[in-house]
Amino acid sequence: MILKPPRGFISENDPRVSQVGHAAPPWLINYADLMTELCAFFIMMYAIGAAALPATHKTSKQVTETMKTAGIEGKVEVTKDGLKISLQEQKTVPFFTSGSSELQSVMKQYIDTITPALKSGISNPKSVLIVEGHTDNVPIATSQFASNWELSTARATNVVKYLVQRHGIPADKIAAIGYGEHKPLRPNDTEDNKRLNRRVVFLIKSGG
Repeated sequence: MILKPPRGFISENDPRVSQVGHAAPPWLINYADLMTELCAFFIMMYAIGAAALPATHKTSKQVTETMKTAGIEGKVEVTKDGLKISLQEQKTVPFFTSGSSELQSVMKQYIDTITPALKSGISNPKSVLIVEGHTDNVPIATSQFASNWELSTARATNVVKYLVQRHGIPADKIAAIGYGEHKPLRPNDTEDNKRLNRRVVFLIKSGG
């Protein structure tokens, strides 16, 4: 016997009422599976990122303290791309001879100083180290370098070679890139600003 529903309620036989065990539309099953898989994927990605973050901050602190103790000018920051370490020329001590890609002794000393931290930063199997070369906007056109692109790339490459040959960093975990004058920190309108733009940047990417 079907009881008459109380006032304000609809009958359980009404088609608007979903019965217990009522089959879902076929598309809903696939949709639910997709949502479950996406949820699992984002949880996994969050866990990987959360695990890498403490190590990145530890390396950042290590490099900052090392540079401060050694009196090395530059900047250390954690970005969306990874840990970025920028070494900037001091007023009277250039990293490279003007128009040359040969490392000066002071640059080698700076690299020697921060290398332990760099090695720590790429200890993760998926981590890589990118060395960026940057110049000011003073034009260059020599038999060796046709533009600042070639010059900055050659400088970054020589830093990479030094790290591989002198400090044993695996060649498959390091690369060089040159930006020339195209990513300045300051306008190239004073000698001090040009000096700041002439820099070498080490980018530790934990994602690989």
